[in-house]
Amino acid sequence: MAYDRYNAICRPLHYATIMCSRACVKMAAAVWASGFLTAVLHTANTFSIPLCQGNIVEQFFCEVPQILKLSCSDSYLREVGLLVVTACLMLGCFVFIVLSYVQIFTAVLRIPSEQGRHKAFSMCLPHLAVVSLFVSTAFFAYLKPPSISSPALDLALTVLYSVVPPTVNPLIYSMRNKELKDALRKVISWTFFSGGKITFALHN
Repeated sequence: MAYDRYNAICRPLHYATIMCSRACVKMAAAVWASGFLTAVLHTANTFSIPLCQGNIVEQFFCEVPQILKLSCSDSYLREVGLLVVTACLMLGCFVFIVLSYVQIFTAVLRIPSEQGRHKAFSMCLPHLAVVSLFVSTAFFAYLKPPSISSPALDLALTVLYSVVPPTVNPLIYSMRNKELKDALRKVISWTFFSGGKITFALHN
Protein backbone atom coordinates (compact mmCIF):
# COMPACT_ATOMS: atom_id res chain seq x y z
CA MET A 1 0.00 0.00 0.00
CA ALA A 2 2.84 2.40 0.83
CA TYR A 3 4.43 1.75 -2.59
CA ASP A 4 1.05 2.26 -4.27
CA ARG A 5 0.51 5.56 -2.44
CA TYR A 6 4.07 6.66 -3.24
CA ASN A 7 3.57 6.09 -6.97
CA ALA A 8 0.09 7.65 -6.96
CA ILE A 9 1.29 10.87 -5.29
CA CYS A 10 4.98 11.23 -6.20
CA ARG A 11 4.88 9.73 -9.71
CA PRO A 12 1.29 10.20 -10.91
CA LEU A 13 2.13 10.28 -14.63
CA HIS A 14 3.90 6.90 -14.43
CA TYR A 15 1.41 5.29 -12.03
CA ALA A 16 -0.45 3.20 -14.59
CA THR A 17 2.82 1.90 -16.05
CA ILE A 18 4.45 1.08 -12.70
CA MET A 19 1.40 -0.35 -10.92
CA CYS A 20 0.27 -2.59 -13.77
CA SER A 21 -1.53 -5.87 -13.11
CA ARG A 22 1.70 -7.86 -13.50
CA ALA A 23 3.47 -5.79 -10.83
CA CYS A 24 0.50 -6.18 -8.47
CA VAL A 25 0.45 -9.96 -8.99
CA LYS A 26 4.20 -10.17 -8.29
CA MET A 27 3.90 -8.14 -5.09
CA ALA A 28 0.92 -10.15 -3.88
CA ALA A 29 2.71 -13.42 -4.67
CA ALA A 30 5.82 -12.27 -2.76
CA VAL A 31 3.73 -11.38 0.29
CA TRP A 32 1.79 -14.65 0.22
CA ALA A 33 4.96 -16.74 -0.31
CA SER A 34 6.88 -15.04 2.52
CA GLY A 35 3.87 -15.31 4.85
CA PHE A 36 3.40 -18.99 4.01
CA LEU A 37 7.11 -19.76 4.50
CA THR A 38 7.19 -17.97 7.86
CA ALA A 39 4.04 -19.78 9.02
CA VAL A 40 5.42 -23.19 7.99
CA LEU A 41 8.75 -22.57 9.78
CA HIS A 42 7.03 -21.41 12.98
CA THR A 43 4.54 -24.30 12.89
CA ALA A 44 7.24 -26.92 12.34
CA ASN A 45 9.35 -25.50 15.16
CA THR A 46 6.55 -25.18 17.69
CA PHE A 47 5.40 -28.76 17.03
CA SER A 48 8.95 -29.99 17.70
CA ILE A 49 9.13 -28.27 21.11
CA PRO A 50 8.39 -30.61 24.05
CA LEU A 51 5.69 -29.17 26.32
CA CYS A 52 5.90 -30.01 30.02
CA GLN A 53 4.02 -27.11 31.65
CA GLY A 54 0.59 -28.41 30.76
CA ASN A 55 -1.41 -28.01 27.56
CA ILE A 56 -3.59 -24.98 28.34
CA VAL A 57 -2.77 -21.88 26.26
CA GLU A 58 -3.86 -18.65 27.94
CA GLN A 59 -4.95 -17.07 24.68
CA PHE A 60 -7.79 -17.31 22.18
CA PHE A 61 -5.45 -18.94 19.62
CA CYS A 62 -2.16 -20.86 19.73
CA GLU A 63 0.16 -17.87 19.72
CA VAL A 64 3.89 -18.65 19.66
CA PRO A 65 4.91 -16.78 22.86
CA GLN A 66 2.15 -18.57 24.80
CA ILE A 67 3.33 -21.96 23.52
CA LEU A 68 6.92 -21.15 24.47
CA LYS A 69 5.75 -20.54 28.04
CA LEU A 70 4.70 -24.19 28.21
CA SER A 71 8.13 -25.46 27.17
CA CYS A 72 10.80 -26.49 29.65
CA SER A 73 13.47 -27.42 27.12
CA ASP A 74 16.33 -25.48 25.57
CA SER A 75 14.96 -26.43 22.14
CA TYR A 76 12.74 -23.35 22.27
CA LEU A 77 15.82 -21.21 21.48
CA ARG A 78 15.45 -22.20 17.82
CA GLU A 79 11.93 -20.75 17.81
CA VAL A 80 13.16 -17.61 19.57
CA GLY A 81 15.73 -17.23 16.79
CA LEU A 82 12.95 -17.49 14.21
CA LEU A 83 10.96 -14.85 16.07
CA VAL A 84 13.95 -12.50 16.00
CA VAL A 85 14.42 -13.06 12.25
CA THR A 86 10.70 -12.41 11.68
CA ALA A 87 10.90 -9.26 13.81
CA CYS A 88 13.86 -8.02 11.75
CA LEU A 89 11.91 -8.61 8.52
CA MET A 90 8.94 -6.73 9.95
CA LEU A 91 11.22 -3.89 11.02
CA GLY A 92 12.74 -3.75 7.53
CA CYS A 93 9.24 -3.52 5.97
CA PHE A 94 8.25 -0.86 8.49
CA VAL A 95 11.37 1.22 7.71
CA PHE A 96 10.55 0.95 3.98
CA ILE A 97 6.97 2.11 4.69
CA VAL A 98 8.17 5.04 6.82
CA LEU A 99 10.71 6.15 4.17
CA SER A 100 7.98 5.93 1.50
CA TYR A 101 5.68 8.10 3.60
CA VAL A 102 8.42 10.64 4.30
CA GLN A 103 8.72 11.14 0.53
CA ILE A 104 4.93 11.14 0.16
CA PHE A 105 4.42 13.80 2.85
CA THR A 106 7.25 15.89 1.38
CA ALA A 107 5.45 15.84 -1.98
CA VAL A 108 2.03 16.47 -0.38
CA LEU A 109 3.27 19.55 1.49
CA ARG A 110 4.30 21.04 -1.86
CA ILE A 111 0.74 20.77 -3.22
CA PRO A 112 -0.57 24.36 -3.47
CA SER A 113 -4.25 23.44 -2.99
CA GLU A 114 -5.41 22.89 0.58
CA GLN A 115 -8.13 20.56 -0.68
CA GLY A 116 -5.52 18.51 -2.56
CA ARG A 117 -3.34 18.25 0.55
CA HIS A 118 -6.33 17.19 2.64
CA LYS A 119 -7.31 14.51 0.10
CA ALA A 120 -3.75 13.14 -0.04
CA PHE A 121 -3.40 13.07 3.77
CA SER A 122 -6.80 11.42 4.21
CA MET A 123 -5.70 8.73 1.75
CA CYS A 124 -2.35 8.03 3.46
CA LEU A 125 -2.81 8.55 7.21
CA PRO A 126 -5.31 5.70 7.85
CA HIS A 127 -2.96 3.16 6.25
CA LEU A 128 0.02 4.46 8.21
CA ALA A 129 -1.99 4.39 11.46
CA VAL A 130 -3.08 0.75 10.95
CA VAL A 131 0.45 -0.37 10.02
CA SER A 132 1.91 1.45 13.04
CA LEU A 133 -0.64 -0.16 15.35
CA PHE A 134 0.06 -3.62 13.96
CA VAL A 135 3.86 -3.37 14.04
CA SER A 136 4.17 -1.66 17.44
CA THR A 137 1.80 -4.02 19.26
CA ALA A 138 3.23 -7.15 17.56
CA PHE A 139 6.79 -6.09 18.42
CA PHE A 140 5.84 -5.43 22.02
CA ALA A 141 3.88 -8.70 22.30
CA TYR A 142 6.71 -10.85 20.95
CA LEU A 143 9.77 -9.05 22.32
CA LYS A 144 8.61 -7.74 25.70
CA PRO A 145 10.47 -9.05 28.80
CA PRO A 146 8.68 -11.88 30.65
CA SER A 147 8.71 -9.84 33.86
CA ILE A 148 5.95 -7.51 32.59
CA SER A 149 3.83 -10.25 31.04
CA SER A 150 0.30 -10.88 32.30
CA PRO A 151 -2.70 -12.73 30.79
CA ALA A 152 -4.75 -9.52 30.45
CA LEU A 153 -1.91 -7.58 28.79
CA ASP A 154 -1.10 -10.48 26.44
CA LEU A 155 -4.75 -10.77 25.43
CA ALA A 156 -5.10 -7.01 24.83
CA LEU A 157 -1.94 -6.90 22.69
CA THR A 158 -3.00 -9.94 20.68
CA VAL A 159 -6.39 -8.42 19.92
CA LEU A 160 -4.72 -5.14 18.90
CA TYR A 161 -2.42 -6.73 16.32
CA SER A 162 -4.40 -9.77 15.17
CA VAL A 163 -8.04 -8.62 15.21
CA VAL A 164 -8.16 -4.81 14.93
CA PRO A 165 -6.05 -4.23 11.75
CA PRO A 166 -7.84 -6.85 9.58
CA THR A 167 -11.20 -5.56 10.84
CA VAL A 168 -10.42 -1.89 10.25
CA ASN A 169 -8.64 -2.28 6.89
CA PRO A 170 -11.74 -3.01 4.76
CA LEU A 171 -13.59 -0.13 6.41
CA ILE A 172 -10.70 2.31 5.81
CA TYR A 173 -10.26 1.46 2.14
CA SER A 174 -13.84 0.68 1.13
CA MET A 175 -15.39 3.74 2.78
CA ARG A 176 -13.37 5.90 0.39
CA ASN A 177 -15.33 4.32 -2.46
CA LYS A 178 -18.22 6.61 -3.44
CA GLU A 179 -20.35 3.77 -4.83
CA LEU A 180 -20.01 1.81 -1.59
CA LYS A 181 -20.93 4.89 0.47
CA ASP A 182 -24.05 5.40 -1.65
CA ALA A 183 -25.00 1.72 -1.33
CA LEU A 184 -24.49 1.85 2.44
CA ARG A 185 -26.67 4.98 2.70
CA LYS A 186 -29.42 3.22 0.72
CA VAL A 187 -29.27 0.14 2.96
CA ILE A 188 -29.39 2.24 6.13
CA SER A 189 -32.21 4.41 4.83
CA TRP A 190 -34.18 1.36 3.63
CA THR A 191 -33.64 -0.46 6.95
CA PHE A 192 -34.62 2.41 9.21
CA PHE A 193 -37.02 4.52 7.15
CA SER A 194 -38.70 1.98 4.86
CA GLY A 195 -38.94 -0.47 7.74
CA GLY A 196 -40.57 2.25 9.84
CA LYS A 197 -43.12 2.95 7.10
CA ILE A 198 -43.99 -0.72 6.75
CA THR A 199 -44.42 -1.08 10.50
CA PHE A 200 -46.58 2.05 10.60
CA ALA A 201 -48.74 0.76 7.75
CA LEU A 202 -49.23 -2.58 9.49
CA HIS A 203 -50.27 -0.86 12.72
CA ASN A 204 -52.80 1.25 10.80
